[in-house]
Amino acid sequence: MSVRRSLPYLLLVPSVAYLLIFFASPMVQAVGLAFTSTTGEWGLSSLAAMMSDDRFWPAVWTTVILLVVLLPIQLALALAMSMIVTGRLRGKGFWLYVFLLPLGVSELGAGILWYSIFVEQGWLNTVLQAVGIVDRPVLWLDYREPWRVIGTIVVAEAWRSTSLLVIILVGGLRAIPRDYLEAADVFHAGPWQRMRHVVLPMLRPTIRTALIVRVVLAFEVFATVIALGGTATDTLATQANRAYTEFQDAHLASAYGLAILVVSLVAVGIVLAALPTHKERGE
Repeated sequence: MSVRRSLPYLLLVPSVAYLLIFFASPMVQAVGLAFTSTTGEWGLSSLAAMMSDDRFWPAVWTTVILLVVLLPIQLALALAMSMIVTGRLRGKGFWLYVFLLPLGVSELGAGILWYSIFVEQGWLNTVLQAVGIVDRPVLWLDYREPWRVIGTIVVAEAWRSTSLLVIILVGGLRAIPRDYLEAADVFHAGPWQRMRHVVLPMLRPTIRTALIVRVVLAFEVFATVIALGGTATDTLATQANRAYTEFQDAHLASAYGLAILVVSLVAVGIVLAALPTHKERGE
């Protein structure tokens, strides 16, 4: 093989080495820890300990609920924001800058920011009392009512991570051939008809990619949950951290990591099945 033909493969070597060292190797070690006990014996004792934990199933359901609520909200917001950026609106470059600002805020920083908003004497209650909507502060972070805490986490995560979907969808919208959009204008298609019959079908592969990325990252949400929900709100990621830091049990933490991996793969499979491409549908 000549140097010219082998050059692309040589350029891939650093990326492959990075993935093997920092992703593949730790993942193999984590799977090994999940299937061994603290005494080093192979078996399902760590997985059994995880399943018998009283906080395991609440963590699973909270994680799934967050995903089910977050995904449609973020997709709708990202579609609207990307349409503004790629539309004919003046100052769309400015709006792109505004929409991407949350990407510069860390997950923990976003959690602390929204905690200062939702806390009893925070900004939200101050504004609501000032305009006369409420007479006294609302306990948005009332841990006796988990749905309120979950709602604040949804708001914080929607603000923090929707920008990632916007970047993906903007690329997909700009890749749609102008001929299709001009044909829709020729036939006097309204905004809804244009979106339904032209934009969304052409955007299906991009939407699927955006959803897969968001699904995988949603199962790893940790700092936002800790900042807003504390130890009273359990997700799979927070339980994995609890197993490692509180119980000092790397095997149990790896079992939770394996659970996150399995649930993520199932969720990705559902997305792939729900949004098949034209080739997969045989069209």
